[in-house]
Amino acid sequence: MIRRIYFIQTFAALAATLLFASITPIYANDAVDANQPYSAAKSNPVVWDGELVFVVTAAYKTKILRIWVPIPPSDTVQDVRLSQFETFPMDVKPQIGTESVFGNTFAYFEFKEPLGAIMIRHRLNIQTHELHWNLDAAKVQTPANWPETFKPYLSSEQQAVMTDARFESLLGEILPQRRNPLQDMEAVMNFADKSFTYNHNKSSLKASSIHAMEKRTGHCSDYHGFCAAMGRVMSLPTRVTYGFNPFPKPSPSHCKLETFLPPYGWVSFDVSETQKLTKTIGADKALSEVDKERLVESAHDRLVAGFRDNTWILQTRGTDYDLIPPAAQKVAVVRTLHAEADDVALPDPDPSNSDETRFAWMTMHRFTPDVPAPYPFKDGTSLSVRD
Repeated sequence: MIRRIYFIQTFAALAATLLFASITPIYANDAVDANQPYSAAKSNPVVWDGELVFVVTAAYKTKILRIWVPIPPSDTVQDVRLSQFETFPMDVKPQIGTESVFGNTFAYFEFKEPLGAIMIRHRLNIQTHELHWNLDAAKVQTPANWPETFKPYLSSEQQAVMTDARFESLLGEILPQRRNPLQDMEAVMNFADKSFTYNHNKSSLKASSIHAMEKRTGHCSDYHGFCAAMGRVMSLPTRVTYGFNPFPKPSPSHCKLETFLPPYGWVSFDVSETQKLTKTIGADKALSEVDKERLVESAHDRLVAGFRDNTWILQTRGTDYDLIPPAAQKVAVVRTLHAEADDVALPDPDPSNSDETRFAWMTMHRFTPDVPAPYPFKDGTSLSVRD
């Protein structure tokens, strides 16, 4: 009888342990790797062939114009098949270097006593994929302690993803009780969607979580800098990834949010574009209210499941780091390039800002896909609606 009672108690304890593990499982510290390849399912490959053209004009009598251009990386989901540079009218060969914190690679140019505008042409041929993580909250796991390699993705920064007591306080309002890591991030993204107003004229251009916290407005980098900061307050590794859209638009640059969610690893989310998409759906007079509701729900489901479109090319991961060779100071982000004239940074342009018409540098781009590649955030046609 004693043995039977002991067996029942042991079985019950084991069942309770397994039940708890199915809700908030714990990963061994050595089972997570900040350099883990993307685990998303790949589909709809597209090869983009084209170029980015930068025109930079330094002040008259500038002695040295320094320019850093990010080079898109090849990985398991993005294949860079061609990357070539040329300059005009001065012929300058780039120095290629990789910074040590996030592994971002840059082509560095140094123009001595430039006269007038300088042009840099970056020829590219890149294959991208549509990525679906198909996240299941019940499968998301967390380690007891994150390994040292995750430190840059968990710390408060000085220029971009910054945290302070206000973030802790707001988190308590958004999440009175913590749940699953994915559900917690979903709550933060939902807050940004409902509380922030998309506005290029009032953006930080540098993924400033403080700007987003105080202004509740901005563009993609502010949305994602804020969500990244909230993730770090929750002890979830996060980063802002910058890249560009190869289709025509005022400026090609665009960023996304990534959160590390074991066993899936790094997962991509696009909060700002999903918000813009749902507003487009809501304003479509050709749709019934029922269809609008179903499409908005589908857009939210796609966001939370982890999604990255094949109309976006990754260039850099992370924020607030030193360039190679070092710039005058660390950069918050590099959108399409970073330029300095005599060690003074040239201001980032935002041609989508209707209040600005004068820029120190501009980025032009033209790319052709080998197959049709419609932008999945333009309207609801790419969304799958539940029956």
